Amino acid sequence: MNTIKQLAAGTVLLVSAAVLAASASAETLKASHQFPGGKGDARDEMVQIMAREVAKAGVDLEIKVYPGASLFKPNDQWPAMVKGQLDISSFPLDYASGRHPQFSATLMPGLVKNHDHALRLNKSPFMADVKKIINDAGVVVLADAWLAGGFASKKNCILGPETIKGQVTRAAGPAFEQMLAGAGASISSMPSSEIYQGMQTGVLDATNTSSGSFVSFRLYEQVKCLTAPGDHALWFMYEPILISKLSWDKLNKAQQNALLAAAKVAEDYMTAQAKGLDSKMVDTFKKAGVEVVTMSAEQAKAWKDLAGRTSYKNFAENVPGGKELIEKALAVQ
Repeated sequence: MNTIKQLAAGTVLLVSAAVLAASASAETLKASHQFPGGKGDARDEMVQIMAREVAKAGVDLEIKVYPGASLFKPNDQWPAMVKGQLDISSFPLDYASGRHPQFSATLMPGLVKNHDHALRLNKSPFMADVKKIINDAGVVVLADAWLAGGFASKKNCILGPETIKGQVTRAAGPAFEQMLAGAGASISSMPSSEIYQGMQTGVLDATNTSSGSFVSFRLYEQVKCLTAPGDHALWFMYEPILISKLSWDKLNKAQQNALLAAAKVAEDYMTAQAKGLDSKMVDTFKKAGVEVVTMSAEQAKAWKDLAGRTSYKNFAENVPGGKELIEKALAVQ
């Protein structure tokens, strides 16, 4: 009888040890971003796709998503990833240009011609250099994402550079800020999640942001006119899914492979969605009664000429390796 009890007790111990071993290998990754959750924002959906795909993989890995800046404020996400306090983020890279000024090349006026050109840039020496800086800082790119964007104003339609003179505007990054200041605008810097309040309270007259953010943050409720990307888009921003290298290194090989596979599914989703975000924005703003315009080739050229004298000049002269980085980007046809 004692032998049976001993065997039973031993079996319980073995099962308990197995359960503890399994739970010890399980990992939960926290994913933070500033975009609305559950409202059709493509960047949130990228992260949600990754969470679902990883869960299906059965590798004791879970991604818990915190949308709407509910875990970290937008500008706090980069240092949190570097320190390993945050695992994953859908992150507009230029938000970290204060720490790495080279990142402003990923929101440089007129640098990206269209969505297909953005995909070609992903495989270029230009992006290889950018990703090396990301990696050296302690962060890893899981999935690429580029979003087009435009201008909007409470006062008038933004077309040529002269049309923004005297307005207080938000631009998303230093390169656009320098160009807009060169056109006579005043700058108020803030993440996209704060634009609505900025316009509502009178802090902002105008803004640049992505097509996705124009819709997700309901900016059609605040503006008189939208300048959509059209055939002459000036505004393209790199907004990848990133993971802290400290968090990545804690994962076992099966978990890393599952995360990479999930990231590929998310990236493919964004590639398919990106162009549609522009048309969705136009439709949404028109339905809301907002005037929608696009720039002519001549108006876009006037902006690019101004950017050459401001943003590009400053980047080449004052950012370490800036001249070479821009040359590599411009070499991608």
